[in-house]
Amino acid sequence: MYFHQSLAQALRDQGVEDVFGVLGDANLYMFDSFDKLGGRFLSVANEAGGVLAANGYARITGGLGVATVTHGPALTNTVTALVESVKDRTPVLVVAGDTAVEDRENFQNISQRDVVLPTGAGFEQVRAPHTVSEDVAVAVRRAHLERRPIVLNVPIEFQWTEVEHVTSVPRVPARQAVRPDPEAVEEAVGAIASARRPLILAGQGAASDGAREALVRLAERIGAPLATSLRGRDLFRGERFNIGIVGTLSHSIALDTVASADLIVSFGAGLNPWTTAERSVVDSRRIVQVDIDPAALHRFQRADAAVCGDVGEVADAFVALLDEAEVPPTSFASEELATRLAEHREDAYKDLSTEETVDTRTALLRIDREFPRDRALVIDGGRFALSAFRIVHVEHPRNYIHTVNFGSIGLGMGNAIGVARGTDKPTLLLAGDGGFMLGGLAEFNTAVRHGLDIVVFIFNDMAYGAEHIQFRNKDMDPALSTFDWPDLGPVATALGGQGLTVRSLDDLDEVFAAIERRDRPILVDIKIDPDRVQLFES
Repeated sequence: MYFHQSLAQALRDQGVEDVFGVLGDANLYMFDSFDKLGGRFLSVANEAGGVLAANGYARITGGLGVATVTHGPALTNTVTALVESVKDRTPVLVVAGDTAVEDRENFQNISQRDVVLPTGAGFEQVRAPHTVSEDVAVAVRRAHLERRPIVLNVPIEFQWTEVEHVTSVPRVPARQAVRPDPEAVEEAVGAIASARRPLILAGQGAASDGAREALVRLAERIGAPLATSLRGRDLFRGERFNIGIVGTLSHSIALDTVASADLIVSFGAGLNPWTTAERSVVDSRRIVQVDIDPAALHRFQRADAAVCGDVGEVADAFVALLDEAEVPPTSFASEELATRLAEHREDAYKDLSTEETVDTRTALLRIDREFPRDRALVIDGGRFALSAFRIVHVEHPRNYIHTVNFGSIGLGMGNAIGVARGTDKPTLLLAGDGGFMLGGLAEFNTAVRHGLDIVVFIFNDMAYGAEHIQFRNKDMDPALSTFDWPDLGPVATALGGQGLTVRSLDDLDEVFAAIERRDRPILVDIKIDPDRVQLFES
């Protein structure tokens, strides 16, 4: 067969079913062959959108995301998306065509390795036409085990070379539970036994099957309240002593509880500056840290006891040793705390809606209450997001797709496309107007073309809100941060979806009726006042 057919077959041999990307000279025949072999190529509008879609697909499926681009500017367009996936620690394979080695003067020629490596992504070169199957297998293995994007570089001149295909079987080991070292467990249990006010904190790494139940058992055994990082959000939803997100997004009861704690028992949480609210969560408290990844232990600050192991295994080992030592539970998870949590209301604020705009918090509460509960949630960057992180929930942390690992806006729509392809749940995307115009507008049509179940809510203050408020806070004119966007509802309809505009709370009734009977992607343009954006309970 030809090389382009062999590469396509090699992807299928590795179990790849979906590929996102943009075709060009150096990759079009490969993915025509991939399509003919029963795979599905999903064309996107921009190369960055393809890599982001692969990221979202990998996050929601727990597997590998695959994207493809051609050479030169196509690859440089992916740089921000690659950095995002690196910081997200997502296994992504990017099949990138390259200009011919002998074609030195090709006007799209660039050192592609030198473009990729500064992003933190890995680089794998297809060495020769006859090694393509092994090269694909190695790149896939690296993406899984290194948990980052790997760019597979494919010279264009290989495409029509005849080769004999050699099947390379997948070489990615199945996930296995890691049993902790008994001495490390004893040291950690010693710290737990001496605590009077322990708090259990779970991160994204605690979202594996069975971990929640093990952590709840441990919390009940030691009398500890439960909390999560942003990435572990909603893991303990419904539990009486769940104080929610810890860190810069904490509500007042969570802040009080953390302030009273004398020990943080962290499972699968990075304890980064945001989770620890610039160390205020961990300062003057003892730390027990548990993670299956040894590189995560002591990463941001030294823990008093650190255990490398599977979260569920370690939690159960803690309980067994506490039982053996007959250590009594504490009373930190008290009935008083349960009562305070039960009485806590996310809608305890003054609504700032006007005749022409809607309070962001009120709209978010309606979305959380009325959008189908079993959903995938993608939140783009923007000022609105600080409230969205707190107000809009998911059934399980793996259904939440974080898109601001690099602090960039505009990455939500690309991720949502991959998420929608990778799940049968409706995909809810929350975005600001600036982020959507920057990185989402063209890809909304991608969602339409591929018939994806995506509903997009745009919180539209006609400005870059974070910059707007900085101007206001210094009594400066915010005009440079404002935009005269068109109404996005009619634009979404012109792109083939259904667009709706919300200027009042009453308009939201029509929105949720439309969502219930949707047959295509929907975009809801919610008008908000940039001078009336308040956060949390304020």
